[in-house]
Amino acid sequence: MSVFYKASYAVGFHPWEDLAAHRPFAEALLALVEQEEDGRPPPYGRALDLGCGSGTWGVKLAARGWSVTGVDNVAKALGRARHRIHEAGVEMRLVQGDVTRLLESDVGPGYDLVLDTGTFHGLTPAQRRDMGREVDAISAADATVVLDCFSPRKRGPLPRGCTREDVEEAFPGWEVVAVVDADTDPDPISRILRFDEVFYRLRRRVDSA
Repeated sequence: MSVFYKASYAVGFHPWEDLAAHRPFAEALLALVEQEEDGRPPPYGRALDLGCGSGTWGVKLAARGWSVTGVDNVAKALGRARHRIHEAGVEMRLVQGDVTRLLESDVGPGYDLVLDTGTFHGLTPAQRRDMGREVDAISAADATVVLDCFSPRKRGPLPRGCTREDVEEAFPGWEVVAVVDADTDPDPISRILRFDEVFYRLRRRVDSA
């Protein structure tokens, strides 16, 4: 999938950035974030935006009061993220690295919230297991992971999607505590390609903490 995203950013094709303005998706995602804030005043803790792209969601987290690090392996996307961060007037650290090798990428440990808005479901089974292992290593004991995933289906160069079982296999030390419809009003393309998009909310198992 990294080849697809590098090519997409090279030609200026990044429609996933528009989801921030798509109210059903944005409201569903931010409602999950609010659960982690639990009515407390900021700062809320450390958040890692996996496959952050141009920083669309990382910037929103930073504006809410999270200490955010974004990691992505596409230089062009990180360049757009730097511009977005500057325009928003927030602080957000950016790291160029591989989500399946987070410990090597110097993102650091102790994250309270790990957010992935479209990386996991485009990886191979082996890469998913690697990502799960790395997320486990850099997350705090009481962390939450939120994954945005399409349902499994062949869609050409687009993410192949995944099942709940795929998520649970990649995160054996975590429990899926909620599955939330990510888009109650999908656009025509989403309907044609049958994204059937959901958010998986994961919490570390008590016996694995």
